[in-house]
Amino acid sequence: MRVLTHFLLWNLDLAKVSTWYTAAEIECLERHAAENHRLVEIGCWQGVNTRLLRTVMAPDGVLFAVDPYSRGRLGFSAPQIIAHREVDTVQNGRVRWIRLTDVEAARWFVDAGEPPVDFVFSDCVNSFDGFRQTWEAWSPLVAPGGTYVLANSCSSTTRNLDDVGSAVYTRDVVLRDRRFRLLETADTVMQKHDSEVL
Repeated sequence: MRVLTHFLLWNLDLAKVSTWYTAAEIECLERHAAENHRLVEIGCWQGVNTRLLRTVMAPDGVLFAVDPYSRGRLGFSAPQIIAHREVDTVQNGRVRWIRLTDVEAARWFVDAGEPPVDFVFSDCVNSFDGFRQTWEAWSPLVAPGGTYVLANSCSSTTRNLDDVGSAVYTRDVVLRDRRFRLLETADTVMQKHDSEVL
């Protein structure tokens, strides 16, 4: 469904927001995000997973929701409006919306002197170079013991991602990064746990 058509139907309560993640991926994301205090989501789109993260995080937590939300032909971002309203239905912790690209947001994070985060969910650019830039920008910002979740990082029984840049980068670089160890895989999502600072 086209973005503007969906936006109009959503405003009339004739369409819902949805996610393309499997039940196993959502359950895995929910379990590892639960009770964390400082979370980052990179790539929020219509806020389905943002709402989930806000629901399960610690009551005094803060969620940094990163998405550039490009303006459409009518001068606004329909997905941004939807995301804000969907996430506002949950009254738990705080959400700080950062309307920047993933790399720009990481620079802002460092420049602002923000403390490390407990949890990162990266669901943005799936090209090799895009995935590399995101990993290089955000992986150093995860606190010891924190978790970094990578979307579209491996194949599943229903989706072959072997040749997709994100899966190639994960296989060739991320899984060899000694700062992290693999915690869990759920379909096309991998959880990386930061075991120690080297």
